[in-house]
Amino acid sequence: MASQSQVLVEEKSSVRILTLNRPKQLNALCFNMISRLLQLFLAYEEDPSVKLVILKGQGRAFCAGGDVPPVVNNIVQGKWRLGADFFRDQYTLNYVMATYSKPQVSILNGIVMGAGAGVSIHGRFRIATENTVFAMPETALGLFPDVGASYFLSRLPGFFGEYVGLTGARLDGAEMLACGLATHFVLSSSLDALEADLCKVGSSDPSFVSTILDAYTHHPYLKQKSAYYRLDVIDRCFSRRTVEEIISALEREATQEPDDWILTTIRALKKSSPSSLKISLRSIREGRLQGVGQCLIREYRMVCHVMKGDLSKDLVEGCRAILIDKDRNPKWKPKRLEDMKDNMVDQYFERVEEEERWEDLKLSPRNNLRASKIAAKL
Repeated sequence: MASQSQVLVEEKSSVRILTLNRPKQLNALCFNMISRLLQLFLAYEEDPSVKLVILKGQGRAFCAGGDVPPVVNNIVQGKWRLGADFFRDQYTLNYVMATYSKPQVSILNGIVMGAGAGVSIHGRFRIATENTVFAMPETALGLFPDVGASYFLSRLPGFFGEYVGLTGARLDGAEMLACGLATHFVLSSSLDALEADLCKVGSSDPSFVSTILDAYTHHPYLKQKSAYYRLDVIDRCFSRRTVEEIISALEREATQEPDDWILTTIRALKKSSPSSLKISLRSIREGRLQGVGQCLIREYRMVCHVMKGDLSKDLVEGCRAILIDKDRNPKWKPKRLEDMKDNMVDQYFERVEEEERWEDLKLSPRNNLRASKIAAKL
C-alpha cells in the first residue's frame, strides 16, 4: 500500500519510529498518510508494549504542510466535501496527538509548516535543530492557520502568535525554542545518538524521555535581527482589535523609527488574503479561551466554509498563484480589508447549516486532556 511506503515504521524494543517518506514533496501530508498515522497512533496507545513514539521526516523537511492541490482540484470540480473528509481526519489526528497518553517526540530537522506543525506541536516533545524552518503561511494561500494553530499560537508569549499566524513569518530553531514551539534544541549531528538513547527507554513516563533530551539539548543564541527581540513592538501592534488597526500601528512605528523588519511585516500583511487575515485574527483570539478540541471543531467549520467558497474563493486563487501557476500575484476577493465586513467574518464561524448531511467535527472523549506544554524558554 502507498500509505505504508509513505509512512515508514521501525520497531525498536518499546519504541516506534515513524518516518514521513515523501521527500520529493517535502513530506506533504496526503490523505493516505493522515489515515495511516491515525491508525498507528491509536493502535500504539492501546498496545502496552509501546512506550514512546518518535516522528521524523525523510530528507530536508519534517513536513512542509498538507497536500493541498488535490483538495483544491476537488473544490474546482464541485467536490469540496472530499476536502472536508481530508480535514476531518487531519484534525482528528491532531486531537489524538494533543491528548496522547504516551510521549511523542517529533524531530523537526528541516522544514515544518502548516500541517507539519499540526502533527508535531501538539505532541509532548518537539526537537528543533539548526536546520529547522517553521512557518504558518496560510494567509498567503487564502486559508488560515488551522490544525489546532488557534490553540498553540494563542498560547505563545504576548501577541507573538498573532504575528506568526497573520504574517507567515519564518522562525528558526532558536526562535522556536525561545517562544515555546520547540521544547528542546539539539544539533543535527547528535540526532542519531539521541535516537539510539531514546530507543532504550522502557517506560512511558515522560520524565525519563525528558532526562535523555536534556542531556543533548543546547541553548542557542537568537540571531541579532530575530523577530523575538521585537516582542515589545509586536505586542503594541498585534494586540490591536482589528487587522486594519494592526497595520496602522505598524505604519506608525515605521514612521517613528525606520526599520526593515517592520516594513517586511507590513508588506506580508498587505499581500495576504483580506478574508484570511480577518478570520485568522478572530480564530487566534477565540483560541485563547478554548481547549484544543473546541479549537479544532471551530476550525473545521471555518475550513468547510473556505472550501465551499460561498463567501470567498481565495483558497483556489491563492493556490493557483502560489503553488500552480506560481505567478505569486493572487487576485483576492474581496480585495480590500474594509470590504470584508464583520458579518461576513461571522459566517465562517457558524455551522454549514444548509449543506445536506454536513456535521460538525466529532471528537471522541479522551482521558488525557493535559494542560498546554507551550512555554517560552527565554
